[in-house]
Amino acid sequence: MLRRPRRNRKNEVVRSQIRETKVEVDNLIYPLFMVDGQNHKSEVKSLPGQFRLSLDNLLSEVEECMNLGVQCFDLFPAVDDSLKDELGTYSYSKNNFYLKYISEVKKRFPEAVIMTDVAMDPYSSDGHDGIVRDGKIINDETLDVLARMSVAQAEAGADIIGPSDMMDGRVEHIRDALDDAGFSDVSIMSYTAKYASAFYGPFRDALDSAPKFGDKKTYQMDPANKQEALIEAELDYFEGADYLMVKPALCYLDVIHMLKEEYPVPIAAYNVSGEYAMLKAAAQNGWLEYDRAMTEMLLSIKRAGADVILTYFAKDFAQLQK
Repeated sequence: MLRRPRRNRKNEVVRSQIRETKVEVDNLIYPLFMVDGQNHKSEVKSLPGQFRLSLDNLLSEVEECMNLGVQCFDLFPAVDDSLKDELGTYSYSKNNFYLKYISEVKKRFPEAVIMTDVAMDPYSSDGHDGIVRDGKIINDETLDVLARMSVAQAEAGADIIGPSDMMDGRVEHIRDALDDAGFSDVSIMSYTAKYASAFYGPFRDALDSAPKFGDKKTYQMDPANKQEALIEAELDYFEGADYLMVKPALCYLDVIHMLKEEYPVPIAAYNVSGEYAMLKAAAQNGWLEYDRAMTEMLLSIKRAGADVILTYFAKDFAQLQK
């Protein structure tokens, strides 16, 4: 036989030379959960190894991660129910602990890149990503809330704004608001193809942000649809998004690949809480080898075309590289 593909697999040196896909720590964004208070660190039961952190512990966690090479963090607030209302006004309040935490992290670690979450569900008494009226999610009025929220986060020091709400037209509305407020350098990583997925449960446990009625299928995408992602991507791209994100990752590798082929901007993928929890549970039961399965999972997302991966594995992966 003239062609023997196994010759290129014969040892690790050769395999490394021709390896097509590599995941680097630089590709990863680490989501972190925050709560108001001091000396608080409580594990999310459905997300082993992930915690709700008060500011003191958040700063310690960021420092530890940066020493491992993780430089970018996506911060999410767990807001007390007493602060929530129908219009999500706490999201842009000067007293919002989330905004204070962003400022403190940037003050302590100016070289860190901070991504934020823009949606009403952490702040809404209805638990939805938009304003609710007569049982329906109102699109256009929600845009003003999202814009105010985005500007407040930029003022606090956010480097990347992450609109996760899936309201129509929100990228342009946010971009205009940021530019008008003097934040033209703040990026937008739009949740472009965010599917109405069954894999979000542990995240909603972490933030206690599940909808109080119904579901999110009138604004998040149908998991059966692929071409629809092109419509969302075209809108976000021409409205000024700097990154296009697909969420979740593993069940939507084809969508990641499609957007990578079609758009000349970085493609992000969110390796979501349910995907993380599945592997953690399997590893804890001895059914899978954690480090190998984690690396293979991240490789599959990168190989599909993701330039950036938001993942709860970021810290563990970074430790594995040391």
